[in-house]
Amino acid sequence: MIRSQAMRYAAEYAAREDRLQDQGDRRSSIHYPALFLFVGEKTATAIGPVLDTCRRKWDNAGGVLAVHAVPEGWNAEESGGQKDEASSAAVGEAAYGGAVPGVYEWSGVPASARTDWPADPLRTMILPRSAGRDPRTVRRDLFREFHGEQRYLAEMNTALRRLTGGIADYGRLYSSFDVIHLSIITRVDDPLNVLLPEITLLTRAVLGQSFKSVQTDLFALISERDQAESFGLSSSAGMAFLRELEGMQSPDYEHTASLLVTEDGLSIPVSHGPSPLFDLVYVLSDKNERGTSPAGGMADNYEIISHISLLKNVMRPSGNFGSEQVGYNNMAFKSGIRGSTGRQGYASAGFSGVKRPNRQIALAVLYHTFRRIREDMSLESRLSPRERLELLGLSPDSLRDRVRRLLPDKEGILEMTGLMSHGRPSYHELKRLSLREAEQMIFGSGGEAYFHSNFASPAAKQLETADPLREWSPLLAAPDGANPGITFFQLAEWTADRDDAGSVLYGLRQHMAGLRAAIASSREELELLYEDSVDRLPFQRVPLMDKRTVRNFIHYLFAEGYGAKYELLLLESELALCARLEAGLESLHSASVRRLKAMERLEEELKAAALDSIGRAEGDIGRNIMEYYRVVTDEVIDEIEARRGPGALMGERYMGSLPDLLDRGVDAVLDRLIEVCGREILSAEPVALSFEEELLRRANVAAAYDNREVLSREELFRRLYRSLEEEAAIHVRLFEYTQEHRHEEKYFFGDSGSEFLRYALSADETTRIYRLGFVHERRRSGVEKLNLMGGFHLEDLLYYRNGRIYYETYLKNGYELHGVDEESLPALR
Repeated sequence: MIRSQAMRYAAEYAAREDRLQDQGDRRSSIHYPALFLFVGEKTATAIGPVLDTCRRKWDNAGGVLAVHAVPEGWNAEESGGQKDEASSAAVGEAAYGGAVPGVYEWSGVPASARTDWPADPLRTMILPRSAGRDPRTVRRDLFREFHGEQRYLAEMNTALRRLTGGIADYGRLYSSFDVIHLSIITRVDDPLNVLLPEITLLTRAVLGQSFKSVQTDLFALISERDQAESFGLSSSAGMAFLRELEGMQSPDYEHTASLLVTEDGLSIPVSHGPSPLFDLVYVLSDKNERGTSPAGGMADNYEIISHISLLKNVMRPSGNFGSEQVGYNNMAFKSGIRGSTGRQGYASAGFSGVKRPNRQIALAVLYHTFRRIREDMSLESRLSPRERLELLGLSPDSLRDRVRRLLPDKEGILEMTGLMSHGRPSYHELKRLSLREAEQMIFGSGGEAYFHSNFASPAAKQLETADPLREWSPLLAAPDGANPGITFFQLAEWTADRDDAGSVLYGLRQHMAGLRAAIASSREELELLYEDSVDRLPFQRVPLMDKRTVRNFIHYLFAEGYGAKYELLLLESELALCARLEAGLESLHSASVRRLKAMERLEEELKAAALDSIGRAEGDIGRNIMEYYRVVTDEVIDEIEARRGPGALMGERYMGSLPDLLDRGVDAVLDRLIEVCGREILSAEPVALSFEEELLRRANVAAAYDNREVLSREELFRRLYRSLEEEAAIHVRLFEYTQEHRHEEKYFFGDSGSEFLRYALSADETTRIYRLGFVHERRRSGVEKLNLMGGFHLEDLLYYRNGRIYYETYLKNGYELHGVDEESLPALR
């Protein structure tokens, strides 16, 4: 529970810090409107991440809309459309985005709470149902049913026209409304992409009535990790689409179909070509060019889609950022990936990013704040054993004063001389008797009864009301650091059952031993007094005045006899009080140890959570986090105490009464600690640094710990640069692909004025063989890198080479994998 509570807090802090506005970042803006078209149910997991990334990074993304072409009757939840394992792995504890009203819902903030989202950012286009069809002919049947029933086209026309009107509502957000960027996303093995030419041409035709130009890109997603059970059929379906795609991208591709449908049911033909159907086609796999599966899996491709869309459509900021630092040029890239034969190649990409490890920072600060509180509370007390006893009211003088207040005043014993006697015996009758016998002759049991009723019983009742824990609570609460030396850490030590002068329990028990000895001595003396004969007792005898002598004897009986009983009652009452105090100390020890162990357990859990999270941070991003934030946290707390006094964190403004919180459970302590950290520590200036400054300071903090592995600024930048490059490996696996056909371009997203980006843009300047540019963003939160690569062809894909075997086998066994005649498709290469 502690771990999950801490991780939830860290995730919330990281999400809050990742919002670019909160970091002081200035988001990029796109120049032209953008529309995302997701084809097939297998792209459902891409919609949330792609849209959410756009909304996080694009200042004018409020008008970005999406269309999902889905089979009739499709349900996102039943089909697992909410999220997949790959996307979950990339996101960790952070949610992708909110709900899309009335359509799908991902985890996180509801769309109603996002002011930059349109009321309905996602529209649907209904296509023929794919569920329940014969897998041998599903692609062919979908194609035929679509062309056989005009209602699908009619509904698609209506949906697209409504969508165009929705885009027009946000025209004020863009610099130009002449062009629209249409990004089409599909999974190669989704059967609905058999209708991709018709969907693309119809969408372009409708958009073309509102825009002068529609720039259309296709993102073809390959999932090589989801084929464990149906790898043969899935690979065959993917290969069928790739063969169709090869035809769509041929220079002489032509297609004419009656796709525009009026409200009266009239059909209007739409023609294309001869030319490739798509401006560029990006092939993105969940395996990279090294043959490994990135941790993010398919989710990394969703980031790539958003960043490519931004790169191609970004509004260039004003200002001169250096002539050698160029932006993206689509015509230059297309020319670069066209081989020497003039055959247009395909493209792919890789993406990486580094930013402040906000999740790890939050957990480190949480741990170190609690560690500091625990260390301050556990400081050894400077009070001597005697002062400890006095502080708790356990010194001999304090105990004697208190017990005297429990008993009625001793002077009340003199009032006993007025007790009714059973008779008035003469002194002659009394002098041969013992003191006890004489009292019995005169008063019977009246004296004892009176003493018990007026002294012993009130004292016992007063003792019953004694509640040491309640009496000590104001002292131990130590409001606002009034008693910084008294915490349950010290109390656990003071009240320990050990023969040590530092233990108040030991001191109290020593005093109790003395009381028991004094009581035994007093009882012995009292017994001797009561056994002594009257004629030997030292009271005044008046000759010839018998009554006067008896009165003097009675006065002696109460003054000395009952006076001794009073003193004995004082000792016994003090011992009884000490017994209650002893039980109170034992209870206090038990409660203090329980609280102490709860503190130790909470500290261990917080430390483990921080170290575990830091262990998952990559390379130098997680370097020295614990060491650095120990120093920073102590610095912030020292500043708080300089303003508000020592022990300020234990005041009501901050943590308040830790014993009370601990008694409610460690969850209550952690809740208050999280509140204090968020309000006072994480918001402090030493913590709220930009990515670059924080990383530089943290990389070198180890110097204070005599660490010889301290990184220089140059070395740190070199490592980060290399890490960004390695993590941005291209997301496609090629077979026997030679370097001479490879065209590469690499782009940074970040503040071009930052020290790291200046280093990155100048690194390998004299030896690089690729085009390097950047998208300038005034940001403090980190830097990202997008690697573009193109020039390969579909037959270069390892997926193509492997899938061809299954594809040809399935065709030979009667599977009909195409909607059009196979003879009209390009030959397999």
